[in-house]
Amino acid sequence: MRTEPPRTALLFGVLVLLLAAAVASLAVGTRTVPPAEVWRALTDAPPGDGTTLAHHLVIREVRLPRTVIGVLVGAALAVSGALMQTLTRNALAEPGVLGVTGGAGFAVTLGAVAGLAGSQAAQLGLATLGALLAALLVYAVGRASPLRLVLAGTALGFVLAGFSLALRMTLPDVFDTYRFWVVGSLAGREQVPYLLPLLVIVAGLAGALLAARPLQALGLGTEVARTLGSRVRRTRITVLVLITVLAGAATALAGPIAFLGLMVPHLARRLAGGSVRLLLGLCMVLGPLVLLTADVAARLLLPTGEVPVAVVTAFLGGPVLIWAVRRYGAVTL
Repeated sequence: MRTEPPRTALLFGVLVLLLAAAVASLAVGTRTVPPAEVWRALTDAPPGDGTTLAHHLVIREVRLPRTVIGVLVGAALAVSGALMQTLTRNALAEPGVLGVTGGAGFAVTLGAVAGLAGSQAAQLGLATLGALLAALLVYAVGRASPLRLVLAGTALGFVLAGFSLALRMTLPDVFDTYRFWVVGSLAGREQVPYLLPLLVIVAGLAGALLAARPLQALGLGTEVARTLGSRVRRTRITVLVLITVLAGAATALAGPIAFLGLMVPHLARRLAGGSVRLLLGLCMVLGPLVLLTADVAARLLLPTGEVPVAVVTAFLGGPVLIWAVRRYGAVTL
């Protein structure tokens, strides 16, 4: 009971930081807009002149959808990483480990070869389906143990990435279709149909919260979970589906964004103690906070343009991966 107030205050503080990051995401860019003007644009206040009208259009048509996408994609990747690390009890697990990214990329590539990836909506559907099939295949091969699951996912990811690269190098038209998607970024994503994947992400996040309790029991060990009345097999399948849906939809929408699903759960776990529900709740806030902050930084790094946000998250996540390897090694969570 003594730990609840600090945790509540901690979650409130992170929410305040997320709000500040969202305001920065709306205000900062090639055209920096004052926060007061951002508020006027969001509240539908009439602009004073042509300049403020242009600011309002940029905020409403570009930056607001981009911020919403960043919030949900960040939450999806962070929660899927937390679910994966908890399910496999592997501190180095992240969405790419189960072959989600490789499966999504391979499906988009095959769709381009077959002429089925002509629209952004088709690419989103192909990527999500590929991620789901890859994750199911990995689970079928590696369900016997967490280590085997991770090894199967890593191997499948490399194999599919190799096939995808071979197809792209031999077919220039496929490369042209694929290159927009393959760069993990929030820029331009508001121009593609994004409502359906965002709704899928929201449903996946709600499902993750519902799965927190049985996953908490599973974290104590298979036999203990069965003793507590938990249906171990159903819990594992449910969590695997949630991982795939969240990571697949996020990857399909924003492209592969590395390391976010690795570093955010580690940060949240240090704050959440042993509570899986609090871990997931913190990931839902810290994931968007990290992604939006990285996206704002990506807009400011170059004076002539912006860096893909995946480059910034990789730059931040590399040291986290080194730290995790040095601290945990082969030890399970």
